Amino acid sequence: MSSFQLRDAFLPHDGYRLLPFRFLQIDGGRKLLVNDTGESHFLANADFADFVEGRLDVYRDTYLDLKAKHFLFDSGSLAPFELLVAKYRTMKSFLSGFARLHIFVATLRCEHSCHYCQVSRVSSDRSRYDMSAESASRALDLVFQCPATGLKIEIQGGEPLLNFPRIRQIVTEAEERARGAGKDIEFVVTTNLACIDDEMLAFFEEHGVFISTSLDGPADLHNANRPRPGGDSHARTIDGIRRVRERLGNDRVAALMTTTRRSLSRGRDVVDEYLARGFSSIFLRPLSPFGFAAKTSQTTGYTVDEFLEFYFETLDYIVKVNASGTYLAETYAQILLRRIFTSFPTGYVDLQSPAGAGIGAVVFNYDGDVYASDESRMLAEMGDHSFRLGNVHTDRYGDIFGGPVVRRIVESSVIESIPGCCDCAFQPFCGSDPVFNYATQGDLVGHQPGSEFHRKNFAIIKHLLLQYDEDAAARRVFRSWIGDR
Repeated sequence: MSSFQLRDAFLPHDGYRLLPFRFLQIDGGRKLLVNDTGESHFLANADFADFVEGRLDVYRDTYLDLKAKHFLFDSGSLAPFELLVAKYRTMKSFLSGFARLHIFVATLRCEHSCHYCQVSRVSSDRSRYDMSAESASRALDLVFQCPATGLKIEIQGGEPLLNFPRIRQIVTEAEERARGAGKDIEFVVTTNLACIDDEMLAFFEEHGVFISTSLDGPADLHNANRPRPGGDSHARTIDGIRRVRERLGNDRVAALMTTTRRSLSRGRDVVDEYLARGFSSIFLRPLSPFGFAAKTSQTTGYTVDEFLEFYFETLDYIVKVNASGTYLAETYAQILLRRIFTSFPTGYVDLQSPAGAGIGAVVFNYDGDVYASDESRMLAEMGDHSFRLGNVHTDRYGDIFGGPVVRRIVESSVIESIPGCCDCAFQPFCGSDPVFNYATQGDLVGHQPGSEFHRKNFAIIKHLLLQYDEDAAARRVFRSWIGDR
């Protein structure tokens, strides 16, 4: 009867060889190693020197950890490389099927006057800024030429409920086409909920529509950030959330906040508001330099360092809330943690390589123009049409999605070849946003050391890795956010 062999039987006879990785001096005594598939490992400086010079003791657990994570190999077997290929293919699987997210701008009209609004919105009585039935139908023609079997249609504004007939048309026509094409389809309506009524709720219930809304915090903060006639923005939002949950179910409405200068000292208040309203996630979203928000940045804006201070303080509070027994995930940290600790893509287009603009998501504007992303559509509202892909009335699918604009976006956003990104240890976790680079630096590639996008992501990724490594309570919370509950 055979027995298990001793560990010595599995030791290398000819030493070991290194597999590709990048590293970062994480503090005075340690380095962080990251390979192309996102496996990471902290090593003391002395151990790092032994590792790269081939002196690492094969009897140590450190050796086995590095072998298991594919930082080294010590046999002639191809299995480690096959595993690496499988992980890398999984990481890049978001490229299959092409654009899955299709955003329809039903109208630019809105009855709110949010100071940070990214959209150059117009007043609620100017119906010439509504998407027409013909434009919606022609946009759907393009949607259903997409090779993806699973599609998502998100209807935005302005305030899309002000053009509810177009929402009804888009949803019902898309459902009919999906049945004929054998595709799965999901619908999201992004609304401030101020105008929702029973007819709309009945339609959303019948067609399984998800609702996304904005909640910036308690009433005084929300109303200051999102003013509307009557000063009752918060009350209408909260009542709308209640009505959606009662009619559609608790899981059919999600909310996100936008951080303004007013928010920087109110992190706990914002979190407490989300807890009081029964949400299980919160997205600590920074301002974007687009649309009306760019014009009001002097009063609503802040520096990257100010945002990061707010983010880390609020994240620490959220971790404590979770550790005390109440589940609440911070969405951006959750996305990054999934990228750091799994090989599965998140679908978040700003953290992809190449970027998801135009190939992961596309925007059909109210006037039929097609844009690579919501942000590029906002640039167009400011008078810059650099990211316009075409028009649903005049251009064919191949010309829109295979044209020079999409090609430039893809070429400029492969971070494996971008200076400053190609040798960064955090490359597998991050991405590139060429539209943001263009808006802030005038170039699609941008200069990474001076990029706010780079500085924000680098700081947050480093914070999450260190907190996961050093804080057992935070580690348990983070694991619950990536599905290991």
